[in-house]
Amino acid sequence: MSSLSRARVARRIAAGAAYGGGGIGLLGAATVGLVLAEVQLAKRQVGNGHSPHPPSADGLYGSSFAAADEPLRLTMLGDSTASGQGVHRARQTPGALLASGLAAVAERPVELRNVALPGAQSDDLDRQVAVILGDPARIPDVCVIMVGANDVTHRMPPTRSVRHLSAAVRRLRTAGAEVVVGTCPDLGTIEPVQQPLRWLARRASRQLAAAQTIGTVEQGGRTVSLGDLLGPEFAANPRELFGPDNYHPSAEGYATAAMAVLPTVCAALGLWPAEEERPDVSRREGFLPVARAAAEAASEPGTEVTAAMPTGPRGPWALLKRRRRRRVPETDPAPTPST
Repeated sequence: MSSLSRARVARRIAAGAAYGGGGIGLLGAATVGLVLAEVQLAKRQVGNGHSPHPPSADGLYGSSFAAADEPLRLTMLGDSTASGQGVHRARQTPGALLASGLAAVAERPVELRNVALPGAQSDDLDRQVAVILGDPARIPDVCVIMVGANDVTHRMPPTRSVRHLSAAVRRLRTAGAEVVVGTCPDLGTIEPVQQPLRWLARRASRQLAAAQTIGTVEQGGRTVSLGDLLGPEFAANPRELFGPDNYHPSAEGYATAAMAVLPTVCAALGLWPAEEERPDVSRREGFLPVARAAAEAASEPGTEVTAAMPTGPRGPWALLKRRRRRRVPETDPAPTPST
């Protein structure tokens, strides 16, 4: 499917989400039975994704920095990917990696809170956001949302999925938090998944990721494409980057994800070098209609999309950036537990 075709599909899904539609499917009805049969087979091969609970990484990172500085507040929302399911140590979770990296870049402590729920679909974001906003004195500075895979495998209509995500982004932005969304990963990379499900899962994942980008950017958030969980390394080294259940990422996979998301989190907080905020033509960065930017980002992991210009004749515009990945800097090897 061309990027223009993907853009049209993503725009239809996002429009359906905005105006209450629910009948636009990710795949044709004739394929649903086949997909469901293949999904059940794949789940038996990889496990159901509900291995032991992820370790709690909540706490204070960068405590060696000046105690006088008010900690930045980072909150993780979403599903098992956001919670870090599949690893055994708190410091290996994406939240811990991002908090540690953010503390090093900002040179100030970072307080991490994770409300993500393994197995969650996008409709659980309503509850998660309510938990976060329940204490007005602890509104996050930045929220990272990773969600979408369970929406695809459980056949949630994409318009409904995007509607819940957009509402979550809107509520968080209204409360004053920056929002970065890691869009739906490419389920076609799950190793035991066979054809034709592999192709169908990839197509469905990318369509949802592009629609998520449109919905997020229109509400004032930024997105990072997680794609094949998280770059060419994942497809090239599945044994290294998948966890023991062959479904969730390993510690190395989560580190790769954190490297992709960290620059956007820092940029959202105004912590990234100013010269890197300008589009780099040599990396094919620039301003595009948001639907076109979303479609391109969905097919290229690590690509960032953020709102750039007011709505024009071709709709809202966005800035597409292909940020250079950087090693996640380390601060404390383990968090100071929250009190």
